[in-house]
Amino acid sequence: MNSIMKVGGTSEPKPPCDEVQALLNTIRDKVEERVGRPFTKFELISYKTQIVAGMNYFAKIDIGDGIVHARVYRNLQQNVTLSDVQHPKAVEDAIDYF
Repeated sequence: MNSIMKVGGTSEPKPPCDEVQALLNTIRDKVEERVGRPFTKFELISYKTQIVAGMNYFAKIDIGDGIVHARVYRNLQQNVTLSDVQHPKAVEDAIDYF
């Protein structure tokens, strides 16, 4: 497998980590707003990254009774914003650029 990420492309899927879970926790309320309800769980399953002028994170998240995909942007000043949400998703759905 080629581990070099092409410019503008997304990484291979990565396992959950505390750093990305903490980043996602900062935008949980915005994801809940987009989906239209509070979640019983908000646990990172896997994610991809994309280097831009900052970093895009494409995250697969277990929300208790389903799965959402969230695209989160962290700029060079470390400010975090929710860019988009895909719901509903299945656990077996690949994380693709959206």
